[in-house]
Amino acid sequence: MSELSSVSAIAHPRLTLVHAPVHASWLNQIEIYFSIVQRKVLTPNDFPDLNAVAERLLDFQHYWETTARPFQWKFTRHDLARLLAKLGTPHCPKIR
Repeated sequence: MSELSSVSAIAHPRLTLVHAPVHASWLNQIEIYFSIVQRKVLTPNDFPDLNAVAERLLDFQHYWETTARPFQWKFTRHDLARLLAKLGTPHCPKIR
C-alpha cells in the first residue's frame, strides 16, 4: 500500500478506491441506456412541468424493466487480457 493510500485509509476508513477498466465498457452500458431514454422518452421536449418528466421517466423505467434484453458485448475477458499484455500492464492476469 502506498503512503498516500495509507494516509487516505486512516483519514477516510469507509473510502474504497476503485480502478476503472482501461477500455471503460462498463460506462458504455449506461451511455447506451441514456441514449435510448433521450430518443424514446425525452424527445420531443414538450413537458408542461417536472412532474410530467418524472412520470414519463418512471413509466419508461417500468417498460424497460419488463422488456429489456442483455446487450451483446463483443469485448471478452480474453480480449482484455490481450490488451493489458500488449500495454505491458504489470498486473495482467493469466486467463485460460
